[in-house]
Amino acid sequence: MIERAFRRGKPAAVALVINSPGGSPVQSSLIAARIRRLADEKKIPVFAFVEDVAASGGYWLATAADEIWVDPSSVVGSIGVISSGFGFQDLIGRYGVERRVHTAGKSKSTLDPFKPEKAADVKMLNSILTQMHETFTAQVKTRRGKKLAGDAKLFSGEFWLGQASVDLGLADGLGHLIPKMKERLGDDVRFIPYNRKLPFLRRFGVQVMDEALTGIEERAQFARFGL
Repeated sequence: MIERAFRRGKPAAVALVINSPGGSPVQSSLIAARIRRLADEKKIPVFAFVEDVAASGGYWLATAADEIWVDPSSVVGSIGVISSGFGFQDLIGRYGVERRVHTAGKSKSTLDPFKPEKAADVKMLNSILTQMHETFTAQVKTRRGKKLAGDAKLFSGEFWLGQASVDLGLADGLGHLIPKMKERLGDDVRFIPYNRKLPFLRRFGVQVMDEALTGIEERAQFARFGL
């Protein structure tokens, strides 16, 4: 979709409509980097319009734009990295289940949820999360530059509503896709939407269960932001 948006004809601009609570930092980085390469190659301005939420990896994607516009009630920010899971060692012990794991390499079973948590494993995980957070922070600082307010809270994982995010420099202002693009490009501007299309047959069989589980996970992510 991104390739088509930039390469079909000579668009005056590309607009990203973002509604995402986040996801993989690597995928966010790859998509944002691809958007920037195409924008620079084609010399096409990019605008991001946030709907309900652009948080964590969703905000990473927004930073690929030259300008970020939000609704007054949009949730923006959450510049941080999270790792979550469960510990089941007491549960399986209660039912007489014995965990058997054999590895070659002492760290191969790191953070096994069926074993008691180890301080060394947590230390290693925190080191990885810190490095990811530094990469995320660098992306925001590089793309938003002097627009950012000098507030330490920016990179704490906290999130804000529309106007507050503008005040902090995370967004450029309050605005919606159609009126803002007409303001910039004229009333006769024509919009060409690019949406993800799933093959009809993928709605059957195992795919239905996979999409159901994905939907539950997605709703849980949105719930973190009260949505």
